[in-house]
Amino acid sequence: MNDIIVIGSGPGGYVAAIRAAQLGFKTAVVEREELGGICLNWGCIPTKALLKSAQALYYSRHAADYGLVATGEVQPDIAQVVKRSREVAAGMSKGVAYLLKKNGVEVVSGTGRMCSDKSVEVTDAGGEVRLLQATHVVIATGARARVLPAAPIDGEKIIGYRQALIPQKIPASMAIIGSGAIGSEFAHFYNAMGTKVTLIEYLDNIVPLEDEEISAQLSRSFRKAGIKVMTSSEVTAVDTSGALCRLSVKTKRGEEQIEAEQVLSAVGVTPNIEDIGLDTLDIRIERGKIWVDEAYQTNVPGIYAIGDVLATPALAHVASAEAIHCIEKIAGLHPPQVRYDNIPGCTYTAPEIASVGITEQAARAKELDVKVGKFPFTASGKAAAAGERDGFVKLIFDATTDELLGAHLIGANVTEMISGLVTARSLRVKGKEIIHSIHPHPTMSEAIMEAAAAAHGEVIHL
Repeated sequence: MNDIIVIGSGPGGYVAAIRAAQLGFKTAVVEREELGGICLNWGCIPTKALLKSAQALYYSRHAADYGLVATGEVQPDIAQVVKRSREVAAGMSKGVAYLLKKNGVEVVSGTGRMCSDKSVEVTDAGGEVRLLQATHVVIATGARARVLPAAPIDGEKIIGYRQALIPQKIPASMAIIGSGAIGSEFAHFYNAMGTKVTLIEYLDNIVPLEDEEISAQLSRSFRKAGIKVMTSSEVTAVDTSGALCRLSVKTKRGEEQIEAEQVLSAVGVTPNIEDIGLDTLDIRIERGKIWVDEAYQTNVPGIYAIGDVLATPALAHVASAEAIHCIEKIAGLHPPQVRYDNIPGCTYTAPEIASVGITEQAARAKELDVKVGKFPFTASGKAAAAGERDGFVKLIFDATTDELLGAHLIGANVTEMISGLVTARSLRVKGKEIIHSIHPHPTMSEAIMEAAAAAHGEVIHL
C-alpha cells in the first residue's frame, strides 16, 4: 500500500514523486515510456541539443565575421546531430531514474489506469497486470501533438515533433504549420540545416502569444535568415499524392498553393486523458481538460491532477510548480499559490525570446495607465562585441505604482535573463529600484536597467 501513486513521470510527475518521498510518503510512479516524459525525451531537452548544433554550424560558417579563417565550409552530418541530441536526452532520463532511486520512489513500468477504489491497474509491455493501491493518486499524464484535420500526421510526408527530432535526412523544403514555440524553433533549426522553410500561422502574428513588437522582430529576423513567413493564413488541405506535398493555404489575398518535400504540423498539444479511468471515477472534465481546485484535487477526493492535463499553461516549469504545490498541500503544508500571471515563457529561436507578465497590447486593451521602456541591443556594447545585435528589452510598468507589469525580451541568451524579472515581479520591485540596482558591464542584462530607465525618461545610452 502506497501513500501516493503518480501516473506519469514528466516534469510534473517525477517532481511530484520526489517531493512526496522527501516529505516521508511511500511513493510509486507509473510510466509507460521513458522516465522524464516528453520534455526530457521528445521535447525541451533534445530540441535544445539540436538548436545548439544549429548555432555551432552558424558560427562556423560566419567565422570570418570574428576574424577567423576556416578552410572549407562546415557541413551538417544530420546522423551525428541527431545522435548527439538523443544521447543528451538519454542522459537526462537516466538522471531522473537516479533521482527517483535516490529518494526511494518505486518506478513501475506500464500503462496506468485508475480503478473505482482509487487503486491503479498497471499493464506492462508484456500484457501482465499489476494492481497498486494508495491513499492519493496524482494524474500527470501530459500531452501529445494535436492533429490538424487538414494535415493528418503520417510520419513521413506530414510529421509531428517526434519525427522532426530524428530526421534521417534533411528535406530540401519544409512547410511548418503553426508558429508557436515548437513551430518557430523547428523553423530555425531546419533553416540552419539548409532546408527551405515556409512558416504558416493562422493568426496575424507569429509567436502569437508574445508582445506584437517581439513578434515583428522575430519575423524580420526569420525573413533575413531566408525563412518565408505567412501570417493570417489557414492550411485547408494537404495533398501528399505527388512527389511533393501540395498545401492549399487560405490567405487574405485568396488561396495559394505551397509545395514542400515535408510538412511539419506544430499546432499545439492535446492532453492524454483517454483510457486512464476518468470515466470510471466520474472525474470532472471541462473543455477537454481535467477540472481541479486550488489544491489540484479533482472532484473526487484523493485524486489530483497536474501539468498539461489541466487548463493551465502547457509548460514544463508550470507542471513542476503545480507538482510541488499539490504534494505539499497533501502533506498539510501551506505553500503559496502558483502565480499564473507570473509564468515565464521562452522560445529558443535565433534570436531567443523570453517574456513574463502582460503585453503592451493587453495593457492598453485593459485601459491600464502604463509606462513603457525599450532598449535595443544595437546600443549594447556586449551585444556588439558578441555580434548579436538583433533584438531589445521592453519593460512595462504601472504608471501609478511603478510596479513591473510585463517584460518582453528578444535577443541572444535572453532566456537566461528572464528569471531575474520573474523574481522582480514576485517581490513587486519598482522600476526605480531596477534603475538603481547596479548591473555589471559589459553584459546583455544591462539592457534591463536601460529599459527601466527609458520608461522613466532617464536612459543614458540612447
